[in-house]
Amino acid sequence: MKPRTAAIVAVIALGTAALTPMTPLAHAEASNPAVKERIALMGEIRGNFAVIGGMAQGRVDFDAAKAEEAQAALAAAAAMIPEKFEPQETDPESEASPAIWEDWDQFTAIAAQLEQAALALDVSSLDGIKAGFGSVGGNCGACHKAFRVE
Repeated sequence: MKPRTAAIVAVIALGTAALTPMTPLAHAEASNPAVKERIALMGEIRGNFAVIGGMAQGRVDFDAAKAEEAQAALAAAAAMIPEKFEPQETDPESEASPAIWEDWDQFTAIAAQLEQAALALDVSSLDGIKAGFGSVGGNCGACHKAFRVE
């Protein structure tokens, strides 16, 4: 497998493994309202990513209507990232790194790239999803690598 293909497969696998749409992970205890909103937004992104990723991986049968719905929701949620992260709020349950606000321009640029990648995704066919999904996953991965505390 080519290194780029392996990286894309890894991003898809990490983004969709053992996740069901809209499943909050260990964030149920966050008490800060702004952080709760961000966590909910990330859950929405993760859920829609999983729908499209499941199709790309062949774990879920292709369904153009579901793919289109997930694509629209993913793009809309990506557009909301800067708004939800603009308040420099924190919470012990947050995985947001302080680097977000230290490199705000880069953070918002990646969010915009995610939105554009989602909008550009051809959800009319399985081949279209497979062809464009690496860009979506790559943007998610780039942001998580730079701006998420693990």
